[in-house]
Amino acid sequence: MQIQPYLSFNGRCEEAIEFYKKSLGAQVEALMRFKENPQPEYNPPGSDNKVMHACLRIGESTLMASDGACTGGTKFEGITLSVQAATVPEAELLFAALAEGGKVTMPMTETFFSPRFGMLEDKFGVAWMVVVAK
Repeated sequence: MQIQPYLSFNGRCEEAIEFYKKSLGAQVEALMRFKENPQPEYNPPGSDNKVMHACLRIGESTLMASDGACTGGTKFEGITLSVQAATVPEAELLFAALAEGGKVTMPMTETFFSPRFGMLEDKFGVAWMVVVAK
């Protein structure tokens, strides 16, 4: 069994995909636009070129994403994605890349459970924890 996050960017999915390619090295495994939907009557108005479904590979993980209802009002509440770095320098690089245009909620620091740990919200409002295993 696997549990994979599926994020809805409400009209900003393509921008998010490019951001995660740059910041996390994400690779697009699949991408379908609303104009490819065999049941277009269910598409949000004006969504033809928006992302209906995308599957990204980030390291050993899969992240799925969509433009959803294409309303522009993205809200991510009650969930945080955690990325584990192999080294402190890698954690620092990942944290800085994800924080670009976002908001740091806990700066990278040494903790009792990790040589480096920090939390942030990226520019799309997705909450992240970056951690190095002790």
